[in-house]
Amino acid sequence: MENNIIDSVQRWLQTMVIDLNLCPFAKRELIKNRIRFTVSDATTEIQLLAALQSELERLNVSDLIETTLLIHPYILQDFYDYNDFLNTADELLLSMKLDGIYQVASFHPDYQFSDTAQDDVENYSNKSPYPILHLLREASLEHAIASHPDTLEIPDNNIAQLNKLGSGVMQALLQDCLLPRKD
Repeated sequence: MENNIIDSVQRWLQTMVIDLNLCPFAKRELIKNRIRFTVSDATTEIQLLAALQSELERLNVSDLIETTLLIHPYILQDFYDYNDFLNTADELLLSMKLDGIYQVASFHPDYQFSDTAQDDVENYSNKSPYPILHLLREASLEHAIASHPDTLEIPDNNIAQLNKLGSGVMQALLQDCLLPRKD
């Protein structure tokens, strides 16, 4: 089951994030095999917080991992509960004295930006097959942003791209990531 979950997230990363260029920084790390995909079996927030702490500790001592996708399919299925948990994740960064060193980005099957309707297509920039806590190195992110021609245009370009494709196409792409691989 864990392999199927990771496979779904890897396909999502390739087809929705990289192929649609929603994040111009993801491809390089995928090619270099520096993304850690891990599935938490947590069923409580305390267990998920422990898994998050463990992954932050692992990331903090490994130069081989650039970023981690902590997939947690058994908890925080409700987007609003998930969104509330992000505050707890930020508090963990502070308590571990890792604030400013790492940040937690958020992806969820029902992701909704605060200024959008639930079915607005731009939400697909952060929709994923399962709830995911994405652990990023701040220094690497700052370097990537500094070397990109215009990071301020990324969100607007993403919205334009997603609007061009439409909700139906995006929903089908996301759903396809959940289907078993056909090879």
